[in-house]
Amino acid sequence: MSGIEYPKTPEVERSADRTGLILIDPYNDFLSEGGKLWPAVSEVAEQAGTLANLKAAVDAARAAGITVFFTPHRRWQEGDYQGWRHSNPSQLVTNHVQLFAEGTWGGDWHPDFQPQPGDVVVSQHWSQSAFANTDLDAQLKQHGIEQLVLVGMIANTCIESTARFGMELGYHVTLVTDATAAFSTEAMHAAHTINGPTFAHRIVTTADLLASLPV
Repeated sequence: MSGIEYPKTPEVERSADRTGLILIDPYNDFLSEGGKLWPAVSEVAEQAGTLANLKAAVDAARAAGITVFFTPHRRWQEGDYQGWRHSNPSQLVTNHVQLFAEGTWGGDWHPDFQPQPGDVVVSQHWSQSAFANTDLDAQLKQHGIEQLVLVGMIANTCIESTARFGMELGYHVTLVTDATAAFSTEAMHAAHTINGPTFAHRIVTTADLLASLPV
């Protein structure tokens, strides 16, 4: 039995005042050599050109007047998850290796991705979706945002979970295939070729995104 071919959704005008660039977890632990997760993502990131594409997307969004929303993962602190009954596997890893630890280099923003005036820094998410238990939805609504462009880390967890949540809330969702990375090429393939077409309104490359931004 062949799979379902999902139809393309109607084109929408991408206007700066209704579009938000959702930048997920741009931490040194993910994106910098010496970061705790860089060895796990570096092969895929280098194949995709993740760092260069992320910077191009962020710079172009700001130049177009699009608001950048930083959506950070919880920075680990002593006592996190203590007494939790249902920590998930990712949280167990986070606690074990102290990912993105508060006050450490690994928990700092990558040098190329520092919040600038006009950017919005959302409250930290504890698991994968940048919407769950944060103020992201409220911030987007207050800024009049209807269209989300998701970039950052990583494709098949926080990007996908945030994108699905955003779609359920009624936002127009765009995935950018080479402005992210994953722990394996199989995970990237699943995120953009298998799972993405079931919920994302657009799946594009960075070059496609830049061509679609208002000037």
